[in-house]
Amino acid sequence: MTPGTRATPPGGDPGQEARAGGRGGDLRQSSDAFRGRAGGNRPGVPSRGTSPDAPAGPAAPGGRPAPAGRRTPAGRPAHLLHRLLPPDRRAPDGGSTTAHDLAVRHRLLLALSALLTLSLFLSYEGVHGDANPLRTSSAPAVLSLDTALYALGQAQRDAGATAPTSDFQKQISVAAQSLAAAAGDDVGGPAGRQALQTVAGLITVYAVKVQQAQLQPADSVLREAYLSYATSVLTDEGSGIQARLKALQGQQRAAVHRQTSFGPLLWLGWTTTLLLALALGAALLETQLFLRRRFRRRYNRGLLAAGALLAAGLAATLLFTVWTHQGMADTRALLDRPLTGRLITDAGQHTASYLAHTGFRASAAVWILIGGILLMALAETGLRQHIDDYRFRTR
Repeated sequence: MTPGTRATPPGGDPGQEARAGGRGGDLRQSSDAFRGRAGGNRPGVPSRGTSPDAPAGPAAPGGRPAPAGRRTPAGRPAHLLHRLLPPDRRAPDGGSTTAHDLAVRHRLLLALSALLTLSLFLSYEGVHGDANPLRTSSAPAVLSLDTALYALGQAQRDAGATAPTSDFQKQISVAAQSLAAAAGDDVGGPAGRQALQTVAGLITVYAVKVQQAQLQPADSVLREAYLSYATSVLTDEGSGIQARLKALQGQQRAAVHRQTSFGPLLWLGWTTTLLLALALGAALLETQLFLRRRFRRRYNRGLLAAGALLAAGLAATLLFTVWTHQGMADTRALLDRPLTGRLITDAGQHTASYLAHTGFRASAAVWILIGGILLMALAETGLRQHIDDYRFRTR
């Protein structure tokens, strides 16, 4: 009897033993198959009794073992997508950044629109706010003072006549009316009005002394005394009528320079306005392209209307500002020198032409605020539907 074989009991049947051995083998095979289904033969899980390092893989169709270097789809790690995506981004099946992107663009458009409206309004007012005072007060006051000085100069020429003349009285009347007009234009504020009242009183004294001198004989000493006193009232360097009027005229010319100058603050304001306008235009364009990529819509009417309003409003305000500032600069150049005679009348006509329609253009400042509100409303309308869609979407 060889090792590993069982002895046949006495009186036993060898065929029965063979049949029992066959049944035992079947039971062992069934047990091995059960262990294989329980985990020993699952793809990627080593069976009992084998080393974890063994390269055994799942069985291929037909009973052939799969090559050791291949992975089946079921054997891929679950965190593969997390390795491919950046750690700060969600996986495509875990959420979308569209809501965040829409909110950022929404806030950016509203903020740029508000800043542009404020900057444009202040810059526009900085130029046009002085146009109406220049047209109604400062420029007419300079011309009135020029007229008064010219009339007094003509009156001094007629003061040496041997008898009272109508020309002298006419020139005195013109000077007085010019001073009244200058006072009505609020020359120099309260101090200027007081100075004009003083000048008006001195003109009255001057006219009376000249008339008294003209009533005296031609070679009379009293006549010379009256004329000397009248001339001193008119031409005294410190307190004479002409000196006072020239001082007031200098103040008015300085006011004209202030009102017509385009200083550093205005340059800064308009530069900021243009940069904000460019930034808002770029933001509107980028948002339009974003919506086209994300939602497959070629155009957004709200954003297109906002862009058109931005372009039209900025062009109109720039054009109005250029026209107004050019007229103000021409007025300053015209009034920056003393005028006499016919030149005063021509200067008045040219000034009225240069500053025409400045009041209408200045009143357009309120439309900047209305346009800014409308611009923000259009940007809100263009994005609100998409924001609401993503606000209530299940995540």
